[in-house]
Amino acid sequence: MGRKISIPGKDGAFSAYLAEPRSGAPGPTIVVAQEIFGVNAVMRQTCDWLAAEGYWAICPDLFWRIKPGIDITDQTEAEWAQAFDLYKAFNVDTGLEDLGATIAAARKMGATSIGTVGYCLGGLLAFLTACRTDTNAAVGYYGVGIDGYLGEAAKIKSPVMLHIAEEDGFVNKESQAKVKAALKGPLFEIYSYPGRDHAFARQGGKNYDATDAAAANARTLAFFRKHLR
Repeated sequence: MGRKISIPGKDGAFSAYLAEPRSGAPGPTIVVAQEIFGVNAVMRQTCDWLAAEGYWAICPDLFWRIKPGIDITDQTEAEWAQAFDLYKAFNVDTGLEDLGATIAAARKMGATSIGTVGYCLGGLLAFLTACRTDTNAAVGYYGVGIDGYLGEAAKIKSPVMLHIAEEDGFVNKESQAKVKAALKGPLFEIYSYPGRDHAFARQGGKNYDATDAAAANARTLAFFRKHLR
């Protein structure tokens, strides 16, 4: 369903996966912020799912500065080791610049409104797009490290939805509590999923839970239907 495109950035062009709805016409667009496994099959399937719901969906290669074209899974120890090495080498600030460039490119392509959604590392990045870019709405799934950036929440002007796994092995309960306490008000929707671990919405992953993944995805779609016009 999708195809590869090139996004012009401040430090050079980088690739992205674009999935288009059947209409093919420009309209509401969602920028997908990747997990630590690159623009892999899961991220491409996420874009395809959003396209089937009527959105343009673009997933940029945020690891291109480290190594372009990362496409690995969560199925082997070697791939996990590679993913964590990439995560450690990744710079959040330049990653946000690349997401901003992707949003700008989407608007030039004719997008009428822009949403962002991210998972894991991308969950943090989606939150930060609400702080640092002109995204119209942002959704983060089990974002790692959001509590370290809560000082930027005052800059948020667009609605934000967060999905929190209560038994997240990468985000302890103290961090979860800080996020919930800080992000209150009409711009924020936060949902907690009791008993769920990190990546409960990643199909094929060991922590995948079909029921709560479906619930989170339904909430995400309703959120974007409301805020992307």
